[in-house]
Parts: sequence; structure tokens; C-alpha cells
Amino acid sequence: MYRILLIFLSLALSSACLARGVEKVDGRVDRGPTRVGIDYRDFEDAASDAVQSLLSSGAVVNPDGGRYVLMISRIVNDTMQRIDTDQLVKKIRIELLNSGRVVVTTAVSGDGAEDRANFQVREDLRGNDEFDQSRVQRRGTLVAPDISLSGKILQRNLTIDRRKQQIEYYFQLTLTDLETGLAVWENEFPIIKRASNRSVGW
Repeated sequence: MYRILLIFLSLALSSACLARGVEKVDGRVDRGPTRVGIDYRDFEDAASDAVQSLLSSGAVVNPDGGRYVLMISRIVNDTMQRIDTDQLVKKIRIELLNSGRVVVTTAVSGDGAEDRANFQVREDLRGNDEFDQSRVQRRGTLVAPDISLSGKILQRNLTIDRRKQQIEYYFQLTLTDLETGLAVWENEFPIIKRASNRSVGW
């Protein structure tokens, strides 16, 4: 029994020591070391700049006074890193939704990330007498998108000299009017970093 108590005590002390070295980071004011690859601050900056540019352009001001229905198309990762492009898209979606000018459809998407529940509840529940049919979604109720957002993230590595390199990331985004197929807004948001040639950008 005494040995068991000693083991538990040593484990507790070890956990306490490990916790002492942990630091909570506030992303809103974080000025910690910058990594060569893309980090959360880069996503924050690119998403914020994109939304501000899009809102100030007037491209999402509906002349009828309502909100545009936005479809998320493909965001291509053309970098040497394994980037979850959904992280960038999610930040843009949240800010646009909060602006009151756009609502995002989850019924369709360009990268296969649509919410299948939109169709599953219709296919599985419609006509099934185990469910109250007055509450099952009727045909013709899904709302088609008005506009779509697509883009690409590019990476370019340039040698400055024998010691230094420049890593360039470009967040390229396009908003398309789905009625006409015309791009109504486009912009590019570069993030440039310089580091030792020994640093790896992935």
C-alpha cells in the first residue's frame, strides 16, 4: 500500500512539473516566434484581409437588399505543406456570415465537403411512415447559391544569398457570380518570410 501511494505521489509531482512549463497563448496579441511554414496567424491575417477587401468592394451588396447565398468551391493547396484549407475557409465564412451580407449553403460545394444530411433526411425520411411527414423537408426547398468562392494557396522559395532564403505564400481568392459565370471580385494576399537556408518551409 505504501509503495502504491509513493507511485501516485511521484506521478502527481511529475504532472505538476510538466504543467509549470505550459504557457497559454492569446492569439489576439501573440507575438511569439514566427515559423517558416504557414501558422494560425497567417490564416488569421489572410482571412481578415480577404473579408475586408470583399466587403469594401461592394461585390456582396445585394441590390435587392437580401443576403447572397455563397457556395464554397475548391481552395487548392499548391504549397509544400500539408495545409488544411478548411481552416482558412472557415474563418472567412464566419466573418462573412457575421457581416449580415452573406449566408453560406452547405447543400453543395466544389470540393465534396457539403453536408450530406441535406439529402439524407430527404431520401431516408420522405415517405417513411415512421416519421411525421409534415415535418419532413418537402421537394424544392433547398436554396441554390448565387455566388461561389474559390482559390489557391501558392508557395515560392527564393534564394537571397548563401545564408538566407525568402519564402513567399500567396492566398489567391476569386468570387464568381454563378448566374453569369463572371468573376466579380478577385484578390491576392501575400505573406513573405525570410529565414536561414537551413530552415524548411513544410
